Amino acid sequence: MRSRLASIAVLVASVFALGIAAAQAGGCPADKLRPGGNGQAPSSAAAKGVTDTVIAQSDLGKEPIGLHDRQFRLRRLVIQPGGIVPWHSHGNRPALIYVVAGEVTEYASTCAVPIVHRAGDATAETHATAHWWKNTGSTPAVLLSADLFPAHDDAHMM
Repeated sequence: MRSRLASIAVLVASVFALGIAAAQAGGCPADKLRPGGNGQAPSSAAAKGVTDTVIAQSDLGKEPIGLHDRQFRLRRLVIQPGGIVPWHSHGNRPALIYVVAGEVTEYASTCAVPIVHRAGDATAETHATAHWWKNTGSTPAVLLSADLFPAHDDAHMM
């Protein structure tokens, strides 16, 4: 199982190895980390002003890795000014996010303060991640999201 997970990590990371030099910026300040989930409160705000386009996906059950019931997918999210990606968890869906353009604010359960992500930033979303995002800027924010998605779930789950 560990070798499978290592292979998956390499597979996900390879999405960003295609010429994207992503900076690991826009993270929670060390003194504001709340690993127990006592950071930002959940929001009940619905999705608004966001488009979610699946660019590519691969059925990992058909690959040598043999990870059945999982899709490796790449999505493009465009969040308009004032737009919201609603509260969600990554308990069963690790992801990597790369900000292509604009900026977006993340409200994470593991951080006591909002986190601003700007163009060129990348962030990992792990099993400990529960959060929501809002574009507080004046231009659209464009994000690429690579994740290991349960094949039976809604393909446009944020």
